[in-house]
Amino acid sequence: MKVSCIGGGPGGLYSAILIKSRFPDAEVDVYERHEPGETFGFGVVFSDATLGKLETADAETYADIRAHFAHWDDIDIHYAGRVWTSTGHGFCGFSRQTLLDILQSRCRELAVNLHFEHEVESVEALAESDLIVAADGINSGIRKQLEDRFRPDLDHRPNYFIWLGTTKTLDAFTFYFGEDDAGLWRVHAYQYEQDHATFIVECTKQTFERSGLAIHDEGAAIAYLETLFERELDGHRLIGNNGF
Repeated sequence: MKVSCIGGGPGGLYSAILIKSRFPDAEVDVYERHEPGETFGFGVVFSDATLGKLETADAETYADIRAHFAHWDDIDIHYAGRVWTSTGHGFCGFSRQTLLDILQSRCRELAVNLHFEHEVESVEALAESDLIVAADGINSGIRKQLEDRFRPDLDHRPNYFIWLGTTKTLDAFTFYFGEDDAGLWRVHAYQYEQDHATFIVECTKQTFERSGLAIHDEGAAIAYLETLFERELDGHRLIGNNGF
């Protein structure tokens, strides 16, 4: 059996791991358009329930993930100078790049063939495959090619968000709210490794337009948000990585 996974993100890599671990004689290939160490964003989050499913599905991958994550049980909501805490939730956060490194390493251990800087633009390019897994992201070229069969239903929402990082450390899954002349800005932030946290900011389309920011200028957005959330950041900076 020959299996080809288009897309070397977490979905494509983990699919390859599960297929190869259950069908060791299968030839499994993953095709990724970027380099091995190239990604966007910062931390990712799994719930305790999700971790349990990962442990059942592939214990080796689970053990590596568990060795690297930051764990918390609380959610802190900061609003109008007060903090409300809800506890007992159970989440972990860790670096998206670390997750990719773990999954790539597990693929190599299982003899999955990884092909980087390899763009697959159509299923015809992999015609010899018995199974093709399309895991090429939100702007999937394969889904576009086969939209008459998949019939996707995409609902584009109007809000804007930017996925940033910060060196500020957090003890809980944290929500901040900031307001200025442009409107209301919402933050959800969480620790994903020692000395680094994810800091995602969201606002309505109207707020974003009134702010004068533009999605092609991440640097200006970072400067704007560092000023707006100066008190919450407590002297720490925001870090960008193509987060719009």
